[in-house]
Amino acid sequence: MSWTPPPTPGTPPPYGYGGYAQPPDHPQGTTILVLGILSLVFCQILGPFAWSMGSKALKEIDASGVPCGNRGSVQAGRICGIVASVLLILSLLAVVAVILLAMVGTTAETRFEPVGETIGAFISVAGV
Repeated sequence: MSWTPPPTPGTPPPYGYGGYAQPPDHPQGTTILVLGILSLVFCQILGPFAWSMGSKALKEIDASGVPCGNRGSVQAGRICGIVASVLLILSLLAVVAVILLAMVGTTAETRFEPVGETIGAFISVAGV
């Protein structure tokens, strides 16, 4: 059994030594995460874009068969996009409901009697 000394610093590892290679990142992973966060914090209209881009990227990652380094970022951006899209739909429904209620409230017929006629009728009934 022979002993080999460790390599000196700065020399490449011997042949056959694989080491640890970091998996490649999806090129749009950071973009999807940023869009998802911005859609929650500032502008909900970005939510559907983060959702669709995240779904597309996840399909690409799954189809490649290679593990992706930023799959978690893509998933987080997609989930933020889904939440922002739901909030966008709910806020649009609330705006439509307020507009419809305002339209119904302004077109409803009101039956108020003038104040003077009501006081006169009260005085005549009381006999004053």
